[in-house]
Amino acid sequence: MGRKQLFVVRLSEEERQKLTELTRKGVISARVMTRARLLLLSDQGLKDREVADRQGVDSATVAYTRRKYVEGGLQAALVEKARPKQAPKLNPQQTAILIAETCSNAPEGRASWSM
Repeated sequence: MGRKQLFVVRLSEEERQKLTELTRKGVISARVMTRARLLLLSDQGLKDREVADRQGVDSATVAYTRRKYVEGGLQAALVEKARPKQAPKLNPQQTAILIAETCSNAPEGRASWSM
């Protein structure tokens, strides 16, 4: 006896049609394609493990995709949010100083700059 699914996918006819079109034609990223297929299989009432086995992904990926769909809708499940970039290690002034130093002549006794 398995655990009851917390996030059950129930696609509307319009959503199902859109996902079917996405998987059959057009050029989309592999991640979006996989997520679309996961949602279509989940809508058929399959358990996470069955969906994961059919698509060759981990069952946690299926559970995560289901949760994203239930909490945020179709677009949230298909496309991930942009991730924050790492802050630069040098500010603009420090960058300018570094560039000026490396473009100058190498230290005395050296042919070129080194790390």
